[in-house]
Amino acid sequence: MSIQTAKGVSILGPVKPQYADILSIPAQEFVATLNRAFNGRRKELLQRRVERQKQLDAGKFPDFLPETKAIRDDPTWKAAPPAPGLIDRRVEITGPVDRKMVINALNSGALTYMADFEDSNAPTWENNISGQCNLRDAVRRQIDFQAPNGKYYKLKEGRLATLLVRPRGWHLEEKHFLVDGEPVSGSIFDFALYFFHNGAESVRRGFGPYFYLPKMESHLEARLWNDVFNLAQDILSIPRGTIRGTVLIETIMAAYEMDEIIFELRDHSSGLNCGRWDYIFSFIKKFRNHSQFVLPDRGDITMTTPFMDAYVRLLIKTCHKRGVHAMGGMAAFIPIKDDPAKNDAAMAKVRADKQREVQAGHDGTWVAHPDLVKLAKDIFDKHMPQPNQLYIRREDVEVTGAHLISTQGVSGKITDNGLRMNIDVALQYMEAWLRGNGCVPIHNLMEDAATAEISRSQLWQWVRHRARTAEGKEVTPELVSKLLDEEVEKVKQRLGEQKFAASKFELAKKHLVGTIQGREYSDFLTTLCYDSILTLSAGGAKL
Repeated sequence: MSIQTAKGVSILGPVKPQYADILSIPAQEFVATLNRAFNGRRKELLQRRVERQKQLDAGKFPDFLPETKAIRDDPTWKAAPPAPGLIDRRVEITGPVDRKMVINALNSGALTYMADFEDSNAPTWENNISGQCNLRDAVRRQIDFQAPNGKYYKLKEGRLATLLVRPRGWHLEEKHFLVDGEPVSGSIFDFALYFFHNGAESVRRGFGPYFYLPKMESHLEARLWNDVFNLAQDILSIPRGTIRGTVLIETIMAAYEMDEIIFELRDHSSGLNCGRWDYIFSFIKKFRNHSQFVLPDRGDITMTTPFMDAYVRLLIKTCHKRGVHAMGGMAAFIPIKDDPAKNDAAMAKVRADKQREVQAGHDGTWVAHPDLVKLAKDIFDKHMPQPNQLYIRREDVEVTGAHLISTQGVSGKITDNGLRMNIDVALQYMEAWLRGNGCVPIHNLMEDAATAEISRSQLWQWVRHRARTAEGKEVTPELVSKLLDEEVEKVKQRLGEQKFAASKFELAKKHLVGTIQGREYSDFLTTLCYDSILTLSAGGAKL
């Protein structure tokens, strides 16, 4: 259907009748107002990232900022106290915003649910707009779903998980929605539509408009979010401080500015989260041109690896010093239903991971599958019977800037199997993403954009520095291209000609091969592949 647009707004994606309310004229105007106010600053901050990367390439490595030392050293300031529904966050479930997932996550028994427009969501127009409809219905407790097989899903009676929403990062755009002829910021688009439709309603229902903020690289980017929050609340006559945002510390640059990020968001802050997979990806990406930062197989980089352990300890200390939650990360394992022995081994790893987190001082943790909620909750209940452990100050922790980037103590090897596994994971994930699926079980792990980014970035890094596998192979452009061809051929044989032709594997291969040659490097797979999922109409015409 055609839809009336606000002044200066163009909508290039198809608008089904059920989406008309989400894209009402007032909603469009709200998105446009925020974008006009802040998109220029967003672009300036993205350019700062480019300039900082040049400094890193030249060997100027990060450290704590001298100009913000007073903020870090001042023990007196605190962030806002925990908001309703965010006092006890011992288990958070995460996942994309499709209707069945939203219902299952809210029903899962987790304390909170992060509905994701980012790494586990392929940002097709349909996914993004239907996701906004799903969350609107979820906030009002009016969501249900009839599956093709006839199974019916609805919300249970009693307590549901508190809803948090993760918009896209500052680097992403929404090219189906133009403001004054330019694509709107994906962050502002996702935030603005959710807040416009649900901000006041969620408060009325006893929780609030709560968000997870991804991929930031500096406190200035947190300041931008804080300004967006303030203007959005002012426009809708919602008191400032109603919004709360948990920041994912998932870039190596942000790890040096944790205090400052909380300070910028302090009236809106609900803590920090260890975004472990993106953090590893960021570590590889930022230092990719320096051979001393070459890492072994991705499976060998764990939370006990020294530079990862330093980041965790600093995050917990910083959060508790400022009175906010320090959230643990995601264990990527999922239940293995057809192999009890493998399932037992995987669950043992999840238990060990969650026990490490709670004993370190984390106030909660993430799971990706409803079947893991009880496992994680039992561990946190045992070791943290109270709602959180903000009182554990971790004043014993002393982490220097050098600790955060030290590769001393990193154990593991680059192996032939790890090389092939990275190619397989990156290929399979990109193919699924190009079909509109951003959350994919591969080899009994739940892969999203963050984990796939590690795989393809390691390939680039290993080629760039001509790493050798433990078996003696030099990792060259020719070798990774040959292995990629072999993996694609395996898929073709497995699927058969007809299904392979209908898949996106050839397109995924085309995108992947160019970014694993050790030459040009795309900052994000999602920006690399985004234009391939843009459609102008339901018939699939290209923008």
